[in-house]
Amino acid sequence: MKYKPADHIQDLQYFGEFGGVNPSISDSSTYTFLSAKTMFDTFEGNADGCYLYSRHSSPSNLYLGEALAAMEGTETANVAASGMGAITSAILQLCKAGDHIVSSRTIYGGTYAFLKNFTPGFNIQTSFVDITKLDVVEAAITKDTKVIFCESVSNPLLEVADIAGLSKIAKKHGLVLIVDNTFSPLSITPGELGADVILHSLTKFINGSSDTVGGVTCGTQDFINALRSVNDGANMLLGPTMDSMRSASILKNMRTLHIRMKQHSKNAMFLAHKFQEDGFRTVYPGLPSHPSHELYKTMMNPDYGFGGMLTIDVGSIDKANELMELMQERNLGYLAVSLGFYKTLFSAPGSSTSSEIPLEEQKEMGLSDGLIRFSIGLDNDIERTYQMMRKCMKEVGLLKTEHA
Repeated sequence: MKYKPADHIQDLQYFGEFGGVNPSISDSSTYTFLSAKTMFDTFEGNADGCYLYSRHSSPSNLYLGEALAAMEGTETANVAASGMGAITSAILQLCKAGDHIVSSRTIYGGTYAFLKNFTPGFNIQTSFVDITKLDVVEAAITKDTKVIFCESVSNPLLEVADIAGLSKIAKKHGLVLIVDNTFSPLSITPGELGADVILHSLTKFINGSSDTVGGVTCGTQDFINALRSVNDGANMLLGPTMDSMRSASILKNMRTLHIRMKQHSKNAMFLAHKFQEDGFRTVYPGLPSHPSHELYKTMMNPDYGFGGMLTIDVGSIDKANELMELMQERNLGYLAVSLGFYKTLFSAPGSSTSSEIPLEEQKEMGLSDGLIRFSIGLDNDIERTYQMMRKCMKEVGLLKTEHA
């Protein structure tokens, strides 16, 4: 039976300490012990269920971690204060001086900058490759490679990774496959396809209200224990700790994630078809024109569609900016980075979320300066939204004729 991520979240049950239908928030940075021996055992990692210090874990963070592990079908999970806090800690836990990483060339700009500019200072090198070409991925592996890193659906070009194919390569060479699933929660379950570690920026679709920054690492109990180790755990020692109030807030928002993702996907599919019919170069995994459309269909949980992200190319950064400013003026969305909000967000990634990538490399990977990335919102009447967007496109000179 195919894994049903939302059902597994639904099956979790947490009561507050006084019987509240929401779990109590652990508003403490440190925790008391009934015996000195228990404190010692906890420092040694031998007192499961005891709390030491909130940088290590807290009840609120563990509740959220359990829900995210249920969503991804992993043994457990560890939350962090940001998506980058989860990404960087996972990589530094697995890679030491002299190690090598094979990464997708189209990834979030912050992740790219970390691998390209920061980790070489620790003598960790990265080869950036076209992740959609499995032979190219395998050819990049060296005797020092420890990790293959990719995004399920890449930011911002929406390339789709063949997670099962990458998993076979990783297992063949004894590597760890890390998959950032931020763009496709519920829609894709990377662990079911062979990923070893699954990451999310909780800031985006999972929280959904653009009021919290957070991240998560989902994986085996052994790997999460290693991240939390007081002796050499990256999450423990680097300190990307999520605040308990934020954990509780995200946990509440997760209860509507399945409803929201269905609407994000429905609206994105509608707009993608319309934009393509209007003659824009439109990239959306749900379109048959997407090069990985059939691959995505083999990986997806059909209930949740193809996600809420799409791109169009309007030819130049000047036209992109003019259109986005007008759409914001008409209250069709916000000219803002990030994604997963209830309202549509749009940005030109070449000059924003992917600006860390040098221009020559942006061109090589197909990231043009006229590209607009849309995070499609939860609009109730998406036909009305489209007609208003189309009017904006006409006003800035991108459409010349009436729609047939």
